Amino acid sequence: MEFDFLEPLSEDFLNYVLGLSVQHLGSKIVLHTNDAMPDLDKIDIAIIGVLENRDDKNGSANVNLDAIRKELYGMFPGNWKVTIADLGDILPGNSKEDTFFALKKIASSLIKRKIVPIIIGGSQDLTYALYRGYDDLEQMVNLVSIDSRFDFGKENEVISSDSFLTKIIIDEPNNLFNFCNIGYQTYYNSQEEIDLIDKLFFDAYRLGEVSNNISISEPVFRDADVVSIDLNSVKSSDSGNFTVFNPNGFNGKEICSLSRYAGISDKVSSFGIFNHNNSKQEAVIIAQIVWYFIEGYHYRSNEYPFGSRENYLKYIVPLEEEDLVFYKSDKTDRWWIEIPFISNTSNKLKKNTLLPCSYEEYLAACNQEMPERWWKAQRKNVM
Repeated sequence: MEFDFLEPLSEDFLNYVLGLSVQHLGSKIVLHTNDAMPDLDKIDIAIIGVLENRDDKNGSANVNLDAIRKELYGMFPGNWKVTIADLGDILPGNSKEDTFFALKKIASSLIKRKIVPIIIGGSQDLTYALYRGYDDLEQMVNLVSIDSRFDFGKENEVISSDSFLTKIIIDEPNNLFNFCNIGYQTYYNSQEEIDLIDKLFFDAYRLGEVSNNISISEPVFRDADVVSIDLNSVKSSDSGNFTVFNPNGFNGKEICSLSRYAGISDKVSSFGIFNHNNSKQEAVIIAQIVWYFIEGYHYRSNEYPFGSRENYLKYIVPLEEEDLVFYKSDKTDRWWIEIPFISNTSNKLKKNTLLPCSYEEYLAACNQEMPERWWKAQRKNVM
């Protein structure tokens, strides 16, 4: 069984949890021990460590997540109605492919059970295994990466933490519908890579864009299935990582806000944090990122528009090329734009679908400006 790949939490760590008060988060989490595995039928979120780091040239050889867990479980929860389990760790396999296989199987099983896995790595190429976990679900996948780099590599290059995106794009089965990078820094990415993002109709937001107006990222998370965070996207003064010095990046408040956006999205079904350096300081920011994801999950509105649009106000905006159809939720005031189904082409989407957008994009359409994300989604649909 796939859960046999999981190593229970150590006795030393369990003793730490026993020493916490009943108010601490650690006392409210169901733990995988040598004696018992949590009942997955009663779980909403599952925390899993993956100790794979062998091809991250900047990472520690050995990954230990105890410091992160202690920081997280020593916090106090909000007024959450969320059931959380810590399923323990996936140990490195004989090869990296063995570790990927274990993560893929576990992630797939949890997602099928409507359990959101929070994966704490390890190197960011584990995102590839997380993405492959959707193969059996027969759906297109939207991936959001919070990263200063796009992580492209050469086609025949061995997969690593800074080249995994190429493998996601080219490997079959190709279930990737959209990729979005949040927080890229131009001087870390060649012009050819930036042009390729545009050619593939993917989305990318520079660090400065998001820092100046973090709310522009919210619609992106609302449409994501997988969210992957590279801890190197956080500046060193806020992460505590001075092994890999990053003078620029998201600050602590911004990365936690992005995590909360991911958690509050009804569609996000897996979440990963990667490329940390095992430092005590970095454990603090990782714990807070996880806390804010769980906080966001608690506030999910369950309004993802799978078909019924009765609770939405419909706005039709006539443009010179065609009419754009917007929907506004009367529950949360969030906006969507309709992507029409084109019957005489080979479509990735099988029906009209709704793309999350912002109120500002609606206002721009009213001023006869075609929303760029709508245009890109149209092109991807018929590629």
